Amino acid sequence: MQTLVKSVFKYGKGIKLINEAGEEYIDGVSGTFNLSLGYDHPHVVGKLQEQIGNLSHMSSTFTEPYVIEVLDQLLEYAPQGIDSGWMRDITGSTANECAVKIAQKYTGADDVVSVFMSHHGQTQFTTGLSGNAFRRKAFPNASAANHLHVPPPYCYRCHYKLTYPGCGFQCVEAIADHIEYGSSGTAACMIIEPILGNGGNIIPPEGYFRQLRKLCDEHGMLLISDEVQTGIGRTGYMFASELFGMQPDIITLAKGLGGIGIPIAAVLMQSRLNVLEKHEHSFTSGSNLVSLAAAKATMDVVSQPGFLDEVKLKGEILGSLLNELPMKYRCIGDVRGIGLMWGLEIVDEEGAPDVRRANAIIDAAFSDQQLILRGSRYGFGNVVKVRPALIATDDELVEIVERLSSVLAKVG
Repeated sequence: MQTLVKSVFKYGKGIKLINEAGEEYIDGVSGTFNLSLGYDHPHVVGKLQEQIGNLSHMSSTFTEPYVIEVLDQLLEYAPQGIDSGWMRDITGSTANECAVKIAQKYTGADDVVSVFMSHHGQTQFTTGLSGNAFRRKAFPNASAANHLHVPPPYCYRCHYKLTYPGCGFQCVEAIADHIEYGSSGTAACMIIEPILGNGGNIIPPEGYFRQLRKLCDEHGMLLISDEVQTGIGRTGYMFASELFGMQPDIITLAKGLGGIGIPIAAVLMQSRLNVLEKHEHSFTSGSNLVSLAAAKATMDVVSQPGFLDEVKLKGEILGSLLNELPMKYRCIGDVRGIGLMWGLEIVDEEGAPDVRRANAIIDAAFSDQQLILRGSRYGFGNVVKVRPALIATDDELVEIVERLSSVLAKVG
């Protein structure tokens, strides 16, 4: 597990944190991937100050006009067919629970399919959905009969020891067997991240989601796209579902929707799925005015003409710089990413996952280079993640990779 040297931070500016001694640390991972616009974006800060000065909270009974305003912004950019929404959550965990509730109520079915190494939240229910046993072992209620886990589309370490594209998408084909032999007999939905974030920045191969959509239709399952990490511009597209042609029935959002770290979540869906009553999924702070103001201000910025095109260009720059590193450092087995969402797979001399070295790289980046990075699977994984805020400059991208390279020269 990685351990960061303690430092008391007092200020945030752009993509940097400043501690009490005035030292600047560059944040290469956008907080916990939720600072899509950095620490102090002036438009978001200004709108938040204005909202807090006017009114910070009302019962959700009275916030519907504000919710509709934000949903209209989101739905304007949503994939075709996504034309309704629900905003009574402030975190991705409960947004994913909401999506599953919708699927189960609409279909009348029980089981939920998810993939190994996935991450869908921290509640007991979403811990059960997520694909990591180490997160469930102390909590028996997190292991439920209706959680059905299947191998992920992880081509670099294929579960079936096959090679794309000659594999015939065995990772999709096998899901039918899991449903047939391992389920309760009824499957309500499959939930999957367009890019498996916590699992190690795993990007499904071309055609995977077409096959998955077909399988879901054949089995009467809804397809839920968990865009808590990928949504609102992270990949250079407003929704990664659009980038990958997923055609989801439901999309969940959180993290980057708050712009500068304000908690907010949303569930977008096809209007036929708007089946929940308000009392079936609602939280005290859901759709609070401060969070809604942050979401609206964030959408104001990200939807500006050319903004996402800039993110795509920055992604190309960052990807080009990161792809130079394996030629210098043999500990990098794979570099993968899109937009400003990248990961380096750290391996040993035999090509096996090197978790110890991945964590050592993260620790040394913080202590020696004042660079903040994060690892996969809560430090149990071997991928070093690089995901700066969408407002990072080209020079800052270069600086991040230069500092990372200095660490790899020492640790790698």
